[in-house]
Amino acid sequence: MKKTLDNNALWNEAARAGMLFGGVSIGCLALKELAGLSQNTFMITAAAVILWAVEFFGCILLMKNVQLNLKDKFEGVRMEHTFRLGRRAALLSGLLLATAQALIIMYMPEETMDTMMGALTGNLTSSQREAVSGIMGKLPLYTFIFQWLYCFLYGTILSSIMSRYIFVKKLFDDASGNMQDNDNTPDEQ
Repeated sequence: MKKTLDNNALWNEAARAGMLFGGVSIGCLALKELAGLSQNTFMITAAAVILWAVEFFGCILLMKNVQLNLKDKFEGVRMEHTFRLGRRAALLSGLLLATAQALIIMYMPEETMDTMMGALTGNLTSSQREAVSGIMGKLPLYTFIFQWLYCFLYGTILSSIMSRYIFVKKLFDDASGNMQDNDNTPDEQ
């Protein structure tokens, strides 16, 4: 017998899903960082592209599975419930990924930061360099905010699309099944 879905159960499911999404994203981030240690430009670029695709499309498949599991596990799940699950999971997983990225930047070696600063300020005037160096001091904070917003918006849009897909697909499956059952042609009568 299926359980009934309440707000606490939805938050619990969202926390599990958020940890899953966050774990996958942090795993991809760690692999990108490991590829960066190779100092090989091709390896870094290839790893970044491949891992971005794995993360992007993996999150789509995970969102579909998480929402379908919610629908299978609880009684009376509607489209709004699957959407809320995905939105809450995006909020929580974004928090995990944004924290991991901010920590990586905070503990980045000084020489790496200087190299990055040199690459950014190569052709700038002295006043522009000062502005960029002011931003670099707050880079972990900016990274945290923008990464969290990106994850939340991506997850919200994905959740909206997938929750509709799950229920529209069911609607068309039911409609096609009903049409076959109720299709009485004149030859059959």
